Amino acid sequence: MPRRLFRDTFKFPALKVSLGYAVKGIAYLFIFHRNMRIAFLMGIAACLLGIYLKLKGVELMILCLTITLVFMAEIFNTAIELMIDMMTERYHPVIKIAKDISAAVVLIACLNAFAIGYILFFRRIFHF
Repeated sequence: MPRRLFRDTFKFPALKVSLGYAVKGIAYLFIFHRNMRIAFLMGIAACLLGIYLKLKGVELMILCLTITLVFMAEIFNTAIELMIDMMTERYHPVIKIAKDISAAVVLIACLNAFAIGYILFFRRIFHF
């Protein structure tokens, strides 16, 4: 019984379908949302700069986690905005606040990424 439960829970076809949905979601973000493309390019540039400047392993991990945090914030912001837009096209002050809050999450993640980038890169680039 426990072996069958494990096998049924982790069926490969179901996992394949789920991964397909995730890939379609990422593709949608890149095709239709400029901010996601910008975040992705900035993240790739930061990773390449980190490798070029020979950041330590822990520093590269922190950089990658920070980049992922920005991606996740942008993804959640987009999902929240799409769900709200689907419900109504009329203006409502509470909907505006919800959208502003989800955008604020992205701003906070980007400010955090900027601070981490400054800490990791500034001295290495300008040799102080």
